[in-house]
Amino acid sequence: QAELAESGGGSVETGGSLRLSCTASEDIYVRQCMAWFREAPGKEREVVARFYKTKGWLYLADSVRGRFMISIDVTKKTVDLQMNRLEPSDTAMYYCAAGPAWCPTAPTQYESWGRGTQVTVSS
Repeated sequence: QAELAESGGGSVETGGSLRLSCTASEDIYVRQCMAWFREAPGKEREVVARFYKTKGWLYLADSVRGRFMISIDVTKKTVDLQMNRLEPSDTAMYYCAAGPAWCPTAPTQYESWGRGTQVTVSS
């Protein structure tokens, strides 16, 4: 069984919405930092949103602030990414990750990853 598993990707038109969900195994869910990254073709993987669970602190990248929101469902042990007002530039493979307590931005510092879910936004 995968430690992290994403779902909810798909194809939408500009201005549409999608909600991504990441299901974590118990030993992964207890990590202090859960994050969403994305990787577009020909580009480096970049952080989109981070959730520092201990302090309830959120971080959203400038490019998505005001449109995306990260949240955690403690009952379901999921980390969700609500994406509104999607733009073609949001097209990418989206990955869920679990990382260390300081919740870094660099993907190389995250130990656990899902396989990703594709988001495609057409103009």
